[in-house]
Amino acid sequence: MNHRNTQYASFAVGILLIIGCLAVLSPFVGTLLLAIVICITIWPVHSRLLRWCRERRTLAALLSSLLLILFLLLPMLLFSGSLAGSVEAFIQYVRPFFDGGVPKEAPSWLANLPLVGSEIAAYWHKLVANREELNKLLGQAYEPVSKVLLSALGIFFQGMLQLVLVIFFTFFLLRDGDTYASALRVAMHKLAGDLGDHMLKLAQGTVTGVMVGIVGTAAAQSLVGMVGYLIAGVPAVLILTFATFLFSLVPVIGATLIWGGAAIWLYQQGEPGWAIFMVLWGALAISSVDNFVKPILISRTASLPLLLIIVGVFGGVLVFGFIGLFLGPVLLALGQMLLRDWLFNTAPVLEQRS
Repeated sequence: MNHRNTQYASFAVGILLIIGCLAVLSPFVGTLLLAIVICITIWPVHSRLLRWCRERRTLAALLSSLLLILFLLLPMLLFSGSLAGSVEAFIQYVRPFFDGGVPKEAPSWLANLPLVGSEIAAYWHKLVANREELNKLLGQAYEPVSKVLLSALGIFFQGMLQLVLVIFFTFFLLRDGDTYASALRVAMHKLAGDLGDHMLKLAQGTVTGVMVGIVGTAAAQSLVGMVGYLIAGVPAVLILTFATFLFSLVPVIGATLIWGGAAIWLYQQGEPGWAIFMVLWGALAISSVDNFVKPILISRTASLPLLLIIVGVFGGVLVFGFIGLFLGPVLLALGQMLLRDWLFNTAPVLEQRS
């Protein structure tokens, strides 16, 4: 009886210890998962650095972390300053429309748009026919719109802080990656035998495939966008290129916000020809890259439907913040692949029992 009570007490202490550990780690779950995803993705590059460093793990992990800072964190720092200034300038630009009301005449740049300018101007006159009611609605909408823009800016800066923490975690995961991987393989083998080993390989392939597909497509779109910006003579090409990369991670809308904004800027500068070129280049070159590059990259290791990518991106952002752009699709893809593999492996067993 005493032995059984001792077992119960040990079990209760173990459960409480697990709950306590989970409570301590809960604020960092998303960040830690993204660090694991990044480690799996860049592990081939890190392995080469490890050989060049003559198996000095700390030095190799430090170099890999510095590369992440160089290619991820520094461009985000440069882009953040430009983004904050752009949001502030946009709020100041639209504030007169909210405070003073809609003008009777449409802006000249809008009315002079080719093909559709006259129709927009006519519709503008219909809208301002009841200016008093419309101005009242605009006055009420100014504060919510500005809050939404500032909230989006806050999410971006929060993502930067999360990225710093991700790189910090990545350093230790890379340094001791072999130890963690060995422990995980042993644990999975004890829990599920050969199936656990297979699931680990499947998870690694899925994570790599999704990350290569999403990030590779965004990189391709940003490079194509950079060529278009250089041809059209748009300023701040490097910042726009990095912005195209970031927004290309978001499906459906994606890079349209960037090259569309560049086209509007060109038209406002009195360059309608280059504005039309930018629209055509964006629609036919930048945005179309997603249609054939992403399926090719993802299909090599993991088949992921577009719907799953969309849900993963937006759901990941809502749950994990900015890092959910990467983490959401990976988690959903991994869940899909594990479920599909489990159903496939258990189907013969079910048929034998029937």
